[in-house]
Amino acid sequence: MEKNPGNLQQNQLATPGTRVLIREVGPRDGLQNEKLFLPAQIKMELIKRLADAGISAIEATSFVSPRAVPQLCDAEAVLEGMGELAPGVVLSALVGNAAGVQRALGVRQPALRDIVVVVSASEAHNQANLKRSVTESLSGLDDIRRLAAGRFMVRGAVATAFGCPSQGWISSGDVFRVVDSMMEAGIKEITLADTAGMGEPEQVENLVGGVRERYPGITLALHLHDTRGRGMENARAGVEAGVKVMESSVGGLGGCPFLHGAVGNVSTGKLVGMLHGIGVETGIDLQRLSQCVRFLEEVLDRRLGG
Repeated sequence: MEKNPGNLQQNQLATPGTRVLIREVGPRDGLQNEKLFLPAQIKMELIKRLADAGISAIEATSFVSPRAVPQLCDAEAVLEGMGELAPGVVLSALVGNAAGVQRALGVRQPALRDIVVVVSASEAHNQANLKRSVTESLSGLDDIRRLAAGRFMVRGAVATAFGCPSQGWISSGDVFRVVDSMMEAGIKEITLADTAGMGEPEQVENLVGGVRERYPGITLALHLHDTRGRGMENARAGVEAGVKVMESSVGGLGGCPFLHGAVGNVSTGKLVGMLHGIGVETGIDLQRLSQCVRFLEEVLDRRLGG
């Protein structure tokens, strides 16, 4: 396999029926880093427009401390205010601990079917992000899974899986430690997150391959940031390595409020365009997606990427 996916010939990857699920994280990961507070009505409108563009998996908000992430303090209002969405659209929300699950359980929104719990492979980032050690976060996974049982599917996410500015290099063992605990807690879909945008294509290929070999049957997703401009290369490397779920943000919005210098997520528009160009189906209408970007540009009063 080529180590630089950017040098592959057009359509080399494509095979009939190849499909990747795009999970849109802009309403959560994208907006959480914005200085301008957006009212719930704007967030609801954005989610509806994304669904109308053919995006069937949307990470809508997070149930974390409003002091830590004030932009998403209205999680309940946003989810309940939308009413029913089109059949097949699945909303998800991030939780930091069992208290977050309790808040999610109180929401009346039938499309809210998934919750995602994040644990960092970096001790330094986990402390900054969740105010607890990696061990403490992992010890709470069973409680989260138990509380969610019968109502939500629990997904896991390994933050800083490809490097951390505060801690430096992250070993595969650091990542496997978190994935092991998530699998033991019964979590079967796990996202590898390049939270700081430090990953490179060969690194993505190797880690994805290592995780898939160690955990046969796992549903694996990639969450990429474009800090060093290698997001598209990394995305293509991940798809080549067998990833079927990619997370991205409308207009390339995003960043991490707990990680200085982390810029926006990979742009959904650019990701979908790249995948369509190599013959991978997503079911997303790029024209309608571009209208979502223009809607956000008007709201935020600035140009966006993608």
